[in-house]
Amino acid sequence: MNLIVDIGNTCCKMALYDGVKMLEFCKAENCQMKISDDWCASYSIDKAIVSSVIDVPQNIERQLDKLPCPIVRFSTTMDLPVKVLYKTPHTLGADRLAAVIGAQGEAPGRDILVIDAGSAITYDFLDADGNYHGGNISPGIRMRLSALHKFTGKLPLVASEGDTPALGYNTETAIRSGVIRGVEYEINGYITEIRKKYPSVLIFLTGGDEKTLIYNIKSCIFADEFLVLKGLNRILTLHDTI
Repeated sequence: MNLIVDIGNTCCKMALYDGVKMLEFCKAENCQMKISDDWCASYSIDKAIVSSVIDVPQNIERQLDKLPCPIVRFSTTMDLPVKVLYKTPHTLGADRLAAVIGAQGEAPGRDILVIDAGSAITYDFLDADGNYHGGNISPGIRMRLSALHKFTGKLPLVASEGDTPALGYNTETAIRSGVIRGVEYEINGYITEIRKKYPSVLIFLTGGDEKTLIYNIKSCIFADEFLVLKGLNRILTLHDTI
């Protein structure tokens, strides 16, 4: 049984896997995350993997220290089932690489573009031979909404949930539509551009804003909110052999 811990900028996700089957899942803000006593009582956890884009919060670190199993600390410089061509792998976000490895497990031997729409939006490309080329980073939906409020004198802070008409009919909808539709146009632009060179590329969309965007993203073949967790589980399963 594998315990997967994925710590993001604000939220932590945890899952239990038996092989490739997810048995349990939970998500909470980092400060509130707790490894379920029920999980530890109901399952025999063989090993765990921890991936974090920040320093591991002390409350989570203390819980990990109590686990009666080996813990792998995921690093982008460890042996992996992909070849990393990124020139500074030590600066590469662990979640980006884990998502690519998760997508590769779902579609081996294919060109893949992973779009992770979270706090930031990341675009990462893996070719059919397993070479990770790198990708791009842009602000996520909530970051863009917050920036419009913070860096202007009168624009309000607008929630991402709500009406997004083609043309805003008041300031709130103008901001929300401008941000969300702008992100959609950006993503569709990346897909169009990469398909010029890799016509059969598969597109994976994941991240916290995946459900907000999926309906208006053209040619998005796979939407998978658990892609990073799948990648980490795959890395942990392969850890003793790669």
